[in-house]
Amino acid sequence: MTSLLFQLVSVFLLLLAPLLASCQQLLRPVDCSAIYQQDRTKPSGVYTIYPAGKRSAVKVYCDMASEGGRWTVFQRRMDGTVNFYRGWDQYKAGFGSAAGEYWLGLDNIHYLTKNKTIELLVDMEDFEGNKAFARYTSFSVGAGDGFVLSVSGFINGGAGDSLSYHNGMKFSTFDKDQDISEENCASSHLGAFWYHDCHDTNPNGVYQWGVNTTLVEVGMDWDHWKGHNFSLKTISMKIRPVL
Repeated sequence: MTSLLFQLVSVFLLLLAPLLASCQQLLRPVDCSAIYQQDRTKPSGVYTIYPAGKRSAVKVYCDMASEGGRWTVFQRRMDGTVNFYRGWDQYKAGFGSAAGEYWLGLDNIHYLTKNKTIELLVDMEDFEGNKAFARYTSFSVGAGDGFVLSVSGFINGGAGDSLSYHNGMKFSTFDKDQDISEENCASSHLGAFWYHDCHDTNPNGVYQWGVNTTLVEVGMDWDHWKGHNFSLKTISMKIRPVL
């Protein structure tokens, strides 16, 4: 009788395991795509996700509308209210507010792109209301001190390709120079990014208003759309798993 009871309990637990895992996913979504899959009527807005398990709760902005939705925004510039000229530790951990301008953090971006196929969407707008985007079918950020960028599969949404130049590069800040230039690109261009020698895009640069040649190439530009010295009104970088 005891053996039969044990077998019944074991079978019950085996049947219950997928349900428990599903409930955990409902309670602790890893990204905005998981939130969307739970309820496709969810609007764009701020949600809590868990990129690395139950103790990794972080607020993000979920774009549920652009190009089919499900996007987890990891970088957003919109009004210049947040200073993006920051050091390594802050870029690693993240800063800002998901309701406004923010950087999600290199650790979180790595977890979100680890061991899965991820695509990237970069949305941007100028000060005349013109909009464009660039999309990449494969995007990931490595681990360790480098957080190496891997990006490919460019799809043009009018913006041109300003990111492929940065493929394979380590992330750099003014206090951790990891680019291949003789100069410190983060310091000379007042930003932080996967600089090469130095950049084709500087989304974490200084928030300026359109064309500005007073300080050369320090604005949040996307060179293949508006050029080195045109700072955008808005830019956001967002990711989702390929289903």
